[in-house]
Amino acid sequence: MQHLIILPVLLPLLTGLALLIHRGGALTLRRTTSVLATLALVVVGILLVAESTDGTIRYYALGDWQPPFGIILVLDRLSALMVMLTSLLALGSLLYACAGDDEQGSNFHGLFQLQLMGINGAFLTGDIFNLFVFFEVLLIASYALLMHGGGKARTHAGFHYVALNLLGSMLFLIALGVLYGTTGTLNMVDISMAIPTLSPADIGLVKAGALLLLIVFGLKAAMLPLYFWLPRAYAAAPAPVAALFAVMTKVGIYAIIRVYTLIFGEQAGPLANLAQPWVWWLGLVTLALGAVGVLSARDMRTQVAYLILISVGTLLAGIGMNSEAALSALLFYLIHTTLISGGLFLLVDAIAQQRGKAGARIVQSRTLTQPAMLGLLFFAGAIAMAGLPPLSGAFGKALLLQAASTAQQYWLWPILLTSGLATLVALSRTGSTIFWRASGEKTGATLGPLRAAGTLMLIGCAPLIVAFAGPITAFTQATAAQLLDRDAYVQAIIARGDTGGDA
Repeated sequence: MQHLIILPVLLPLLTGLALLIHRGGALTLRRTTSVLATLALVVVGILLVAESTDGTIRYYALGDWQPPFGIILVLDRLSALMVMLTSLLALGSLLYACAGDDEQGSNFHGLFQLQLMGINGAFLTGDIFNLFVFFEVLLIASYALLMHGGGKARTHAGFHYVALNLLGSMLFLIALGVLYGTTGTLNMVDISMAIPTLSPADIGLVKAGALLLLIVFGLKAAMLPLYFWLPRAYAAAPAPVAALFAVMTKVGIYAIIRVYTLIFGEQAGPLANLAQPWVWWLGLVTLALGAVGVLSARDMRTQVAYLILISVGTLLAGIGMNSEAALSALLFYLIHTTLISGGLFLLVDAIAQQRGKAGARIVQSRTLTQPAMLGLLFFAGAIAMAGLPPLSGAFGKALLLQAASTAQQYWLWPILLTSGLATLVALSRTGSTIFWRASGEKTGATLGPLRAAGTLMLIGCAPLIVAFAGPITAFTQATAAQLLDRDAYVQAIIARGDTGGDA
């Protein structure tokens, strides 16, 4: 079990390289290899979550170079949760892709696995420079996946996506240079120990570096005013890619949580809680503008992309609330929104394929081939994303509303509840247009077993999360407590490393 921590990085890396080397092989073999590797990743994710439940923070020192000098992967409750969540989303997306979307361009499965490697590495790394490295790995793979199959719309959206992320990478490197120049280290725990001892002359420089990092992470998370790339990019991406991208914004959310609790948390002296006011207000505005986007969307794919923005704003507001209860609530909501929004991207594509020329546009069109099945899935997804009981979105939003302090309630309650109403109105309009106002002969292709399995797997998580709400809430509460216990994190990494720990 000692080497289990590295498997979420090593397994997709080796699988991806093998699939790229043998990209001319039989498609069935490539599909089987990719699906089996992703299934194995789900098992690894479950084992990591089980291992993390004892509250012990573990690390894996590559080359046996102990921290703070070596490269380490760190397993705590949060990183284990994010790896498992990513693997579940990836499996549903991959099953859907294997029904034919993977044939639209070359190297789909190899790039898909390499993106999983980058995402998992970002969640597990304990070194801020390697956070940058894994960001670049997942972004390079995402550039190609976004334009999988080609087309003018994807190329145009891909250009903006690439340009903005290259700018973000440049700012990331500048911020890392500033932090390394002032603290002399890139290990996250080591930086957190150096911050309180900074000389007054260095505090301003480190603050500038920290705010640069917030800009970079805000760009990845699609925080206002850095969100304008997301609706077009996600709407243009192939459905399985867009579904996997549902976790891409969560990489930015994760980075904000990790860096600004561990490095710039309560112990950081003059830099304590540096990001909190920025994240709180920008999160609320992102939430409000996401609701406006959902109402104004005239295409189902764009509508789901704006639902991602609503979830981003909600999660950022939860971070800005700066409490253990809020962290626990946002983690519950993060599980819900990642899986359900990913499932909606798949569902919208399935609906579009049965509507002929109308495609994903929210206009009257011919009757769907499978209106009952798709209608039930759309109803469940809409209820969950709008935050209505009895599905998972209602629980996540209720926990966030309950976690708000008296002063925060005046802002969070009206904005969050209004965004839920806007979502309900927009999705009700979409559903009535597609399912009730349809007419004409049924001529579209049926969903098929693989597409049905992938979509049902993700949308079906809405009632499952409710069924297991007790254990999930207990886990997120323990995760929030562990995140805010910075001293325990430091002792688990530095003290054990100094004594040549068993990692």
